[in-house]
Parts: sequence; structure tokens; C-alpha cells
Amino acid sequence: MKIFLERFKNSTNDQESQKLCDQEDNLQRQVTAIYNLLSQLHGSDKLVLLAGKLDALPLMRSEKIEERVLALQKLVFEDPTYEVLPTIEEIPAVIESLQDEIADTIARRTVEDELEKKIGEKMSQRHEDYIREIKMQIIKENAGPENAQTLKKLAILEKLDSKKLATSAMEILRPENFSEVVGQERAVKALLAKLTSPFPQHIILYGPPGVGKTTAARLALEVAKGIKGAPFAKDAPFVEVDGTTLRWDPREVTNPLLGSVHDPIYQGARRDLAETGTPEPKLGLVTDAHGGILFIDEVGELDTSLQNKLLKVLEDKRVFFDSAYYDPSDTNVPQYIKKIFKEGAPADFVLIGATTRDPEDINPAVRSRCAEVFFEPLTPSAIQNIIKQSAKKLSVNMDQQIPEVISEYTIEGRKAINILADAYGLACFRQQQEQPDKPIHITTQDVYEVVQVSRLTPYVTQKATNEKEIGKIFGLGVAGFLGSVLEIEAVAFPARNPAQGNIRFNDTAGSMAKDSVFNAASVIRKITGEDISDYDIHVNVVGGGRIDGPSAGVAIMLAMLSAIQNKPIFQDIAVTGELSIQGKVRAVGGVFEKIYGAKQAGISKVFIPHENSNDVPLDLKGIEIICVQNVEEILKHILPINNKAIKAS
Repeated sequence: MKIFLERFKNSTNDQESQKLCDQEDNLQRQVTAIYNLLSQLHGSDKLVLLAGKLDALPLMRSEKIEERVLALQKLVFEDPTYEVLPTIEEIPAVIESLQDEIADTIARRTVEDELEKKIGEKMSQRHEDYIREIKMQIIKENAGPENAQTLKKLAILEKLDSKKLATSAMEILRPENFSEVVGQERAVKALLAKLTSPFPQHIILYGPPGVGKTTAARLALEVAKGIKGAPFAKDAPFVEVDGTTLRWDPREVTNPLLGSVHDPIYQGARRDLAETGTPEPKLGLVTDAHGGILFIDEVGELDTSLQNKLLKVLEDKRVFFDSAYYDPSDTNVPQYIKKIFKEGAPADFVLIGATTRDPEDINPAVRSRCAEVFFEPLTPSAIQNIIKQSAKKLSVNMDQQIPEVISEYTIEGRKAINILADAYGLACFRQQQEQPDKPIHITTQDVYEVVQVSRLTPYVTQKATNEKEIGKIFGLGVAGFLGSVLEIEAVAFPARNPAQGNIRFNDTAGSMAKDSVFNAASVIRKITGEDISDYDIHVNVVGGGRIDGPSAGVAIMLAMLSAIQNKPIFQDIAVTGELSIQGKVRAVGGVFEKIYGAKQAGISKVFIPHENSNDVPLDLKGIEIICVQNVEEILKHILPINNKAIKAS
């Protein structure tokens, strides 16, 4: 039994001893691994130098694990004050703290390496930029573009740029949204419908000047940017150019609209490209407008050849360039120039052209590619609304009758605002002289002073009245998109010799108006039996106005008939229509504009041909429109006749 206990005791001791040996071997391997890691972090040579500096070199080379761990403490924490040898039991905890510190060091070094790399890249880039600037400076110094005079002029320009006047009144009064565009509800709706579609159309805007065509186009793009499904991006450009001032060189040396090529021999080519004989494409406004709108004011004034070139761009949605100096195999040609010559410059835009001309004056090829929107002439009430709206924006008080006064002198919204702005300036000047502390108030006298200084005359010189006159009636005319009333008068006297009377008509009215006089004579004889050869008749268009078409025929007949039968006609009616020799009233042009002209003159009732019934504005108010097929229908309303004829019918 005793022998058995001795053997059991020896066996237990051997197991514990083996366990301690295994633990020590494991710790040795961990310590060796840490030394290898430090060697990789610092490098072998630097690690030895660091150990010598920290008095850890003998401890590193010791065979005792306690001393080697103490050396590690000094190296990892870089602290020479560690002097106490750790015990075998303490070593695992020490190794764990060493591993944590090394992990922190590795993480910190990784971040520092990345920062150093980025810093190095930035420094390298700045160094290259600095070298480039130095080179450019040396080139400029050698070329000598600057001297005392040029630098002085540059300083003057910079000084001028620093001076700015106050914002002009026109900038303040410009409409900021469609609610401020007065009198163009239908035109605005049509414009938006064509522009906000997923498939927007090219558009031509017709209308008199100063009614808001440019402003409406600009606002329409802003609306389209916010419409889901519309193709315009938030940064879509609006490029505006005036067709009356757009000039180009037929040799294609310069073409600001489509772009051109600066060949090396021409002035304006870049020096570096000129020296290598490389042509340089200069992109035009059509490329600037890519993805947005190209607005050409007075598009009808563009040169015919330039219009044809623009049509080609609209078809291709790109601009192509060529040059005898371009060599695609030349290695000195930059890539962007090669791309432009090979593929063309992008020019995918929506064209909006505005014009005050008639549609017939516009290139048919341009019209065929564009939708057409007609802006309406502004009525006096629209002008008055514009004035009230502008006064509110200026935060100024004014006499109550000022809107009506201004509406008598213009039918253009822009001109009306100009008159108000000038009157505002006069009011400000007067107020500063008399009562500087009081708020600005525009008086009617201020407006009349502006009218007198600007030599303005009332737009409507003939006004309708509710009186009657013999031998006088209002016809209707149109010039461009502006309608107006024509004052036609006639007198009749018994002929000195029976059946030998004559008809006189002013030559300035035109040959077609003369034909209308003879047509009227035939119709009068047909419906009344009166033989006008028994009368000397003189027909006159007051003011010497020229009548280019037959539309005054009915008015001339009514004036002559009133004079012959000595019957008065109300002076608040107007008529338009071509008169056939059978007494029928034929269709004429410009009825829409003529009705607006009649309304501005205060006419209460207008007779138009039945064939023009579709030309009447749908929402027209304040004026009665009567459609007729023959003169008898008009006579029932305004001039009952004495019929001397014996008619078979």
C-alpha cells in the first residue's frame, strides 16, 4: 500500500511538472511572436537601437522568460522605468496588455500612413500646380502681354466693376410669375401645354410688342422644370438672343448662333493651337442652350441663310464643323477638338421664336417645324391692371385716374410701365424738393408731364359716341397684330346735270378701296333703286389711311347710302367685310385684332361676315358681335332704306 501511494504521488508531480512546462512553452511562443511583430513594425536594426536606448538589450537576449517579458514592457511602452520582473503567473496578463498596446500602435500607424499618403498626394498636386503657374508666369513674362498701361486699364476696369447703381424700376416691375402676366391667359395656357409635355415642341410666338412674349417664355421654362414628365432638368438653360442684332460671316469665320471654327491663320485663334496649325471650334448659342430653351426674339429678322442652317441643327440636334486645316491623324490635336470634329457639338434644345411680323412673313420651313401661339393685343382694362400691379410693386400711391390716363396713350405693357416709372421719377424729384419726409405720391400731372416730354399722342384718336351722323361710319383695319378703327365719311349732292354725276375717292386709300366704291354703287342701285349717277359723291378715309384690302367695302357702301338718303348712323357701331356686287358680305382677315381695336375705341356693336364667326374671341365682354351674310341684314339694324326699285322678286 505504501508503495502504491508513493507511485501515485510521483505520478501527480510529473503531471503538474508537465503542465508547467507546456504553459512555459506556450508563453515562450507568445513572447517570440511579439518580438517578431515588433521587428516587423520597427525593423530589426531600429529595434536593436531602441532596446539599447531603453537598457533592454541584455534582457532581450536572456534565456529567462521573465527578463524577456520585462524587455518587451520597456520596448512596447517605450518606458525604461520598468524594473520589476514579472512572475510566471503574471506573465499572461502582461502579454495581454502588450498585445493591446501593439494593436493600438498598429491601428494608429495605419491611420497615420493613410493621412501621410493623402498629404503627400496633395503636396504633389500643389507642387505641380505651383510649377505650372511658374511656367505660365515665365511664358507671360517672356511674351510680355502686360505693361504699365495695360495694368492701369485693368485697375480702372476693376474700379468700375465695384460701382453699381440701384436696381432699375423695370427690373422690379418685371413679372415674376404667370399671375402677373396680364391679358394673355389663353396664350399662356397654349404655351405651357406645348412646353410641359413629355415631347415639347418648337414654338413661334406671334403678337404686338410689349405684351409679354419674352417674359412668358422665360416663366414657362421655370414651370416646365417643376412638371413631372417634362424633359427639362433643374439647371436647364434659357439662352436669349435678338434676331435683329444677330450677325454672322458667310465665310463661317464667325457665327455666334451655330458656332464656327477659328482656323490658325485667322485672328482670334489660340496661340498654342495657332503655332501647331490646329483649328479650334468655337461653340455657339445652340450648344449653350443644349438641354434647355433657345429664345430668339424677332426670329423673322434672321438672315435667310442662317435660318436654313438653323433648320439643319433642329433636325440633327447637333452642330457639325469642318476645316481645311483639320488633320485627324495629327497627334498635336487635343482630344476635345477631335471629338467635336468627329461627332459634332450637342445642340438638343427647344426653339422659341418671338415675332411682331405676320405668319406669312416667316420662313415656311421654320413655321412647319413649330407650333404657333398668338398673343393678344392688350385692352385698356389690361393696361390699367398692369399699372395698378406695378404701383403696388413700387409701394407708391397714385391718383385714381392714372391707370385710365396711361391706357389712352399706349397698348403696350412695357410702354405703360415705362410711363409709370418716369412719372414715379418725377414724383420722387418733386417730393425731395417740396416735402422730403412724406411718402411718394404720383399725380395725374406727373403722368401728363411725361406724356408731353415724350411727345406721346393718344393711341385711339377716334372715339365712339352714342350720337348719330349722316354719311359717316367706322370701318375696321389691322396692321400687324394691332386693330384700329377707320373713320369713313361721304357726302352726296344732286348732279348739276342729270345722270352725269361723278364719284371722287382719295387716291391714298389704294386701288382695292376704289374698287369697293364702285361695288358699293352697284349694290346701292340694286337694293334701293337709286341711280347714283344722279349724284356727285365724295368718299373720304379720314386721316388719309391706306386700305390694302377690300375689307372696307361694306363700310364705304353704308356711308354712301347714308349720304344719299340723308339718314344718320349711330357712331358707336363698326363694320368690316368685303362687299360683292350682289350685296353679299364676304370674309376678311384680321377679325380677331379688328374686334380688339373696336373695343379700344369704345365701339359697342360690330358687324362681321358670317364666314368669320369662328374668329370671334370666346370670352369677349363689353362689345356685341353680329354676324351677317348680306348688307340687307345690316340695314335692318342700322339704316332702314327707302326702296324705289321695282323688283321682280
